[in-house]
Amino acid sequence: MKRLQQIIMLGLVSILSFMSCAPDAAAFEDDPRYERALPSADIIIDAGHGGIDGGSFEGNVLEKDINLAVAKKLYVLLNKSGFRAVLNRSGDYALSDDNRWLPTRSRHHRDLSQRSQLTKEIETALVISLHVNSGKNKATRGPLVLHQKNGQSALLANCIQDTLNKQQNANRRPKLGKPFYLLNVVKAPAVIVEMGFISNPEERRLLTDPDYQMQTADAIASGVRNYLLLQ
Repeated sequence: MKRLQQIIMLGLVSILSFMSCAPDAAAFEDDPRYERALPSADIIIDAGHGGIDGGSFEGNVLEKDINLAVAKKLYVLLNKSGFRAVLNRSGDYALSDDNRWLPTRSRHHRDLSQRSQLTKEIETALVISLHVNSGKNKATRGPLVLHQKNGQSALLANCIQDTLNKQQNANRRPKLGKPFYLLNVVKAPAVIVEMGFISNPEERRLLTDPDYQMQTADAIASGVRNYLLLQ
């Protein structure tokens, strides 16, 4: 695990260092001599929340911890399958802390902008944003994948929803994530994967179990592979 963290951190440090010193690409867009020389990846894995932003919670169980645990496992599985995957955070910190370019006092706005900015600085084919759901009805459970308006995002969502349904013995259908900032601003096909309900006692227990987290990561990875096979 220590070795995995070192590998992830090396990749992230290189990317974030580039982002902090790179000139504005818009200044060169009309210059025919300019060739895009930004890093690229097949998949960006967005581990939702982090740091001061814990996301949904029940007692001492925080969404941010579940998101990161599954994200790290998904990172390993996708790279083992031959895909170039990148994690946007490898530890418990808020991405808003890295955003020093957006003139706003809103930590939430800085966090969301930093997540979307990464997709602009890294040429990418897909964005998978990992989250955990919560609801007033504690009996509600099951995975839900939210997608953009475009057909490629909807197809990706269907592929991941199908493999998660099989893993969790569920029968849910993906939904359009109209109000979600990330889905509205990211240009590449992107989905938000709600891996289960932290408000459901049984599902909360499962979501904090490393073996179940690996099963969930494997189901998401299978959905991504199925999507790419259709391209």
